Amino acid sequence: MKLHLHIEDKANWLSKKVPCIIAGPCSVESEEQVFQTVQEIAKSGKVSIIRGGIWKPRTRPNAFEGVGEKGLKWLKQAGLTVGLPIATEVANAEHVEACLKNNIDILWIGARTTVNPFSVQEIADALKGVDIPVFIKNPITPDINLWVGALERINAVGITKLAAIHRGFSSFEKSIYRNAPMWEIPIELKLMCPEIPIFCDPSHISGDKDLIPLVAQKALDLEMDGLMIESHINPLVAKSDAEQQLNPSELINLLNQLIIREKNSQSEDFINQLEQLRAVIDELDGELINKFASRMNIIEKIGTYKSQNNVTILQVERWEKILKNRSFLAKKVGLSDEFIKKMLELIHQESIRVQTNIMNKPKN
Repeated sequence: MKLHLHIEDKANWLSKKVPCIIAGPCSVESEEQVFQTVQEIAKSGKVSIIRGGIWKPRTRPNAFEGVGEKGLKWLKQAGLTVGLPIATEVANAEHVEACLKNNIDILWIGARTTVNPFSVQEIADALKGVDIPVFIKNPITPDINLWVGALERINAVGITKLAAIHRGFSSFEKSIYRNAPMWEIPIELKLMCPEIPIFCDPSHISGDKDLIPLVAQKALDLEMDGLMIESHINPLVAKSDAEQQLNPSELINLLNQLIIREKNSQSEDFINQLEQLRAVIDELDGELINKFASRMNIIEKIGTYKSQNNVTILQVERWEKILKNRSFLAKKVGLSDEFIKKMLELIHQESIRVQTNIMNKPKN
């Protein structure tokens, strides 16, 4: 499915620097803190946009919820001193009005807001007739339709300077990440709407500053347009997300170490070899599809046999045996356990669906 948005060419309004780097504190805490942070991170010459949280949605009450509207003046002035535009998060119409009044350059909609169409529509209504760039973070749940819906709502009121931010998704599964990257979702969004700039927020995906370089590099290798990275003059005393904020020196070091790869190569040898390898991939994919079809034919026979003998679809012992055996075989040939388990789970879900249809067929 293609996403039909009326979007201004990113070359007209995004920074010409590649990648486009958005950086600044998770929360604006004081005039001195934001001024010092911005002064230091701007020294890299690689930051294009300054970010800072003014209103902070907290999971539980009595946590630091931001300094409020007065912080907009501090943030704006800090940006002016280094000649960079500033961006902040809005969660309702009141926030939008305050930002417009204080000449904020860019707005973004956070993950907790994107998940609620009512809140997104309230922001959209407040933006009617306004020409301002709006970035939209993915919802906290891995639902691409919520993300797409938010983009559509904001675009529908005339916002054409539009971008998406991938910040990962909440998950109950144990992981090294604060939020599961689930890279396949932003990749799907890129396929749906190739024109839309997509940024990555490695700070929120990582939740730990030591993981940020790995996530940031992967995002760039996946052809994302830029990064949003949290930086604080002294993360040890930060009032929010201290563990995932880099101090200015750490940020500059990270930006200097990032590898910026070319999207394409003009080398004829490279192109020829790549096409040969891709031809092999195409052939193997055809074989895989045929094998999957053969497997599903067997599943249909199994479903019919179970139905005739009044046996349940799910056989837990058999499923556990498959997982153990296939993981062992995958390890032998150098495939990751995570990949094989995900693939087997998808196949198992499809097998259950096929058998369920057979079981539920009306008896003649």
